[in-house]
Amino acid sequence: MALWTAAEAARATGGDNRTDWTADGVSIDTRTLAPGDLFVALKAARDGHEFVAQALEKGAAAALVTHRPEGVAADAPLLVVPDVLAALEALGRAARARTNARVAAITGSVGKTSSKEMLRAALERQGRTHAAEASYNNHWGVPLTLARMPADTEYAIVEIGMNHPGEIAPLARLARPHVAMVTIVAPAHLEAFDSIEGIAREKASIFEGLEPGGTAIINGDLPTTPILRAAAEAAGAEIVSFGTQAGNHHRLTDIKVHEGCTVASARLWRTEVHLKVATEGAHFAVNALGCLATAAALGADRSHALMGLACWAPPPGRGTRETLVLDDGVAVGAIELIDDAFNANPASLAAALEVLAAARPRDDLGHIGKGRRIAILGDMLELGPEAAGLHAAVADEPAMAHVDLVHCVGPLMRELHRALPDGRRGRWVENAEDLAAKAARLVDPGDVVLVKGSKGSRVSRVVDAIRKLGHRSEMSEQEA
Repeated sequence: MALWTAAEAARATGGDNRTDWTADGVSIDTRTLAPGDLFVALKAARDGHEFVAQALEKGAAAALVTHRPEGVAADAPLLVVPDVLAALEALGRAARARTNARVAAITGSVGKTSSKEMLRAALERQGRTHAAEASYNNHWGVPLTLARMPADTEYAIVEIGMNHPGEIAPLARLARPHVAMVTIVAPAHLEAFDSIEGIAREKASIFEGLEPGGTAIINGDLPTTPILRAAAEAAGAEIVSFGTQAGNHHRLTDIKVHEGCTVASARLWRTEVHLKVATEGAHFAVNALGCLATAAALGADRSHALMGLACWAPPPGRGTRETLVLDDGVAVGAIELIDDAFNANPASLAAALEVLAAARPRDDLGHIGKGRRIAILGDMLELGPEAAGLHAAVADEPAMAHVDLVHCVGPLMRELHRALPDGRRGRWVENAEDLAAKAARLVDPGDVVLVKGSKGSRVSRVVDAIRKLGHRSEMSEQEA
């Protein structure tokens, strides 16, 4: 069954079709376009109209455009609209209207994408599940997620993010979730907000999009929880809280981090359960509990949700762990690499450092002879006028007491570098490329290495350079 026919898309967008066509998917990028996709010519860094001819050559079913681009035949399959982004929103709105799916929306300063993937794992065994790709959570990502949703979807998961005030509520109204979850409120995007309370109010505006009788899933452990609760009450939502503190409806009573997994005991109202995720970090267990509450509010089976969560591990760049075997002709041994180089703010960095602190280096393997816990940290971006102080304050994180060496990347991380004690202070460089070029000098067999930073800091270059030093250990992946 086609995702969109020409007639359906024209009806949804008010556009004008030049030919008849059917599309099996929706794409905004010719690099990942599949034959049969409707290509949406958005204007971003470049105008998507420049790629329409290429999209059609690659087998696009049609292109959503404002005009026929140069080099495109007069009889090409085009859906012509006044505004491409507005038309994509209209497609998303129509896709949402035609489905009977139970819809969840997720936002938060930290953990949106990982929670979205946890919830997907909890639901996909229980019905046809559709979820946002990657971290598609902005003004084009949310309508694109909805426009790609098949009509027979049973569960849908929409991730909603923001950079500035006023962005979340319109996207939530577009998604019309039955359940909305806020993972955590923490310092992030402070360039656009006066305070953490302002961030909380923006995150809480997700509840404005809830369907009548909807459910708000809120983290009950936060200083800003009252703001979230008040917004949920104003929206007329049923409120379910999760966390570690007494008084939460869903409460973790014990968390144990093991090599390759995190397990926890929890109480769901009066029911005791055991919860597991296949990665290390207490923060993952907390968000998994929120996802379990969300799945239950959607009407899913709780036992099947727990089994799905037990199989979940984070996507690349968001805390994935791998073992690399190094061999320089003298010393042979493995390092453990924690790749968390996609995003960073003070809360997520503190959580990542806790994971590193709990890791177990191995001695008697390399040139040094003693395994180390090493952090390679890139700038945390969009933190506003307090950015320098927030970076320096990382030196006081309790987990830092268990980190042997810290290398810093970027002008903001220089503040942390200056705040570190001499014994823990590694290299500081302006650019990630400078540190990547020295990758062989940064690590030694037996080390556990965390790489963490905002995407714009480009510390993923250091991850790539470290990977090139050795080869992955398949045995370690199976054991994990």
